[in-house]
Amino acid sequence: MYKNIYLRRGKEESLQRFHPWIFSGAIHHADDGIAEGDVVRVITAEGAFIAVGHYQIGSIAVRVLSFRDITIDRDFWRARLDAALQMRRSIGTADNPRNDTYRLVHGEGDNLPGLIIDCYGSTAVMQAHSVGMHVARQEIGEALVEVMGSRISHVYYKSETTLPFKAGLGQENGFIIGSTDDNTAVENGLRFHVDWLRGQKTGFFVDQRENRALLEQYAKDKSVLNMFCYTGGFSVYAMRGGARLVHSVDSSAKAIELTNRNIELNFPGDSRHEAFCDDAFKYLDANDNKYDLIVLDPPAFAKHRGALRNALKGYTRLNVKGLERIRHGGLLFTFSCSQVVTKDNFRNAVFTAAAQTGRKVRILHQLHQPADHPINIYHPEGEYLKGLVLYVE
Repeated sequence: MYKNIYLRRGKEESLQRFHPWIFSGAIHHADDGIAEGDVVRVITAEGAFIAVGHYQIGSIAVRVLSFRDITIDRDFWRARLDAALQMRRSIGTADNPRNDTYRLVHGEGDNLPGLIIDCYGSTAVMQAHSVGMHVARQEIGEALVEVMGSRISHVYYKSETTLPFKAGLGQENGFIIGSTDDNTAVENGLRFHVDWLRGQKTGFFVDQRENRALLEQYAKDKSVLNMFCYTGGFSVYAMRGGARLVHSVDSSAKAIELTNRNIELNFPGDSRHEAFCDDAFKYLDANDNKYDLIVLDPPAFAKHRGALRNALKGYTRLNVKGLERIRHGGLLFTFSCSQVVTKDNFRNAVFTAAAQTGRKVRILHQLHQPADHPINIYHPEGEYLKGLVLYVE
């Protein structure tokens, strides 16, 4: 039977609202012998069971797996993974011949806090953000293959950079089920090489799929700049949308190489595209009034609340550059993927940038993460991606 963790008086209120995190300050004491990654039962000060979850050293001490007193076993993983699959089938993301690239498990949004699973063709890339999910990785992988049937044959585990540093797990990335050299996946009929070996996150930013499709609708006959291009996703969609020229910029030479490979995969020999390895601010300074459509999709500027103020300054500074350099009548797609930056935070940063440039700016679209990145209604922190499409006079 699982060991118990006991809460301080009154600290069960957030759990009664089904919030899936228990912070270390809420804990009164715990049974002896609990190790990081263990499944634990959570008991109120009055002695009542309230949750079961993974214990972890740090600010978030317990990530809740269930508010029922159940065993976390193979049947549990199968049931949760099947529920995640059925939701993706209901929204048309899974079993779509034009799209085999999607997120199957989005942590708290799928009631599996600390776990991310992205599907790329017949390969699933699994990422643990908690020691508990790391400990259960093989059992989860085996349950995943059972649930997915013929859809998934290979499971790649990629958690070197996401597990708590102090846990000292010595984790190495690699296949835990099957193995393949085929890293090509299809998104909305376009093909992409996914670098799950060395790439960021699980190898591809699945969360921008619908926003890339929106950009495609606006790209015809435009000169497009895709800043922080990474795998070149927005660039590939702009090419299919009929852009007159597409320039991709990233400070990483590996990103530029991957972008060029993805362009060649879909548009071999097409001279409309060119990629540059350069700093974003330097490139924008050197290329004024050249682009009709600019994408600003930087990496997270704030990974914790202590960095919020500087992050907002960074977003303002970047958007000032974009708004200054874009042609009159241009479209600016601008994003933040920082979880601690709220929609209002981001919008105010962009508003400040617009005011500093003095240009007339209108919001055409307010963008967010797609439906296969669901937000648990009891965990609003799961809403992390936000974006604006601006018309700049």
